Amino acid sequence: MPTVPQDPFDWTDDAARLRAEAGLVRVLRPRPADTALLDLAGNDYLGLTRRPEVTEAAASAARRWGAGATGSRLVTGSTELHAELERELAGFCGFEAALVFSSGYAANLAALTALSAHGSLIVSDAGNHASIVDGCRLSRAETAVVAHADPEAVAKTLDAHPGRRALLVSDSVFSVDGDAAPLADFADVCRAHGAALVVDDAHGFGVLGEGGRGALHAAGLAGAAGVVATLTLSKSLGSQGGAVLGPARVIEHLVNAARTFIFDTGLAPAAVGAALASLRVLRREPGLADRVRIVARTLHGRLTEAGLTSARPDAAVVSVQAPAPEAAVRWAADCRAAGLAVGCFRPPSVPDGISRIRLTARADLTDQQIRTAVATILETAPKG
Repeated sequence: MPTVPQDPFDWTDDAARLRAEAGLVRVLRPRPADTALLDLAGNDYLGLTRRPEVTEAAASAARRWGAGATGSRLVTGSTELHAELERELAGFCGFEAALVFSSGYAANLAALTALSAHGSLIVSDAGNHASIVDGCRLSRAETAVVAHADPEAVAKTLDAHPGRRALLVSDSVFSVDGDAAPLADFADVCRAHGAALVVDDAHGFGVLGEGGRGALHAAGLAGAAGVVATLTLSKSLGSQGGAVLGPARVIEHLVNAARTFIFDTGLAPAAVGAALASLRVLRREPGLADRVRIVARTLHGRLTEAGLTSARPDAAVVSVQAPAPEAAVRWAADCRAAGLAVGCFRPPSVPDGISRIRLTARADLTDQQIRTAVATILETAPKG
């Protein structure tokens, strides 16, 4: 008879030991309200998280509507503020309708599970975000993962499944290297095969397109037939939450079929109010989108001129290669010790096995802060 463990969670000790041996232990670091760290690790691309009109809008919404949404969107969790944000998001980005979720992760799960079915096909780019990967897994569709940013690979996969209901899903800007997907080519392939195109514009919205209207707007695909966008409110808009944008009939279908909408508590009014205020700032100040791209290109240019290997940024993400996983971890830690926060990507989080530090440009960075960041990265770079 097998031995019964004293505690059914004893196995987590073995898992923790294996993580430690592999150098993959994740640690929570609560940040203070005020810090001297120069932040190039977060996703506040437009520098709106602390804008006074944005924080005041969050506080005002909480005072008027309460601290929480009180229920799912279909019960008590929809406020007039939610509807206002949805109308303005759709109009700004050039889509017929929008639906707000509690996170960008929930928005991706909703789009992929509700717009596919058992027997259908999802074609997914190899570089897609974890939320897309999980959405594919939770759907009852067959998923085919294709080579990164390769329209020909997509076409071959769709050719192998003629007449089948199909959907191609891709990030607009990939979160590891910051490269942009060939959306126009993807759309051409989808049209030729009668497939839908779902694009996660988390890293493109607020950065690409006219005045930050997003990567789909830049590609001339906003509002196009067969095209759906998902995005987050937690990056360029500096708030929290997510949204799906597309044809009105698709949004109506999600209201009735998307489990992460039907069974999830609605986004808190404070986050809705902040996102709406940020969207209006972006509409008034379209130069914010231009500025964040300039900052990203400046960081990339100065680091590559100094001899570092960095992928050309198509939006706000600047990726800089490290020689090994341990070197990337040490590099990020040394930057932090010197007053600069940067991201760190290493296997198994990166599918290509290349370790990196990742910088996220911000529209509110001053020229002096850019110089400081570059100097810190160069001074702490792994030797040899």
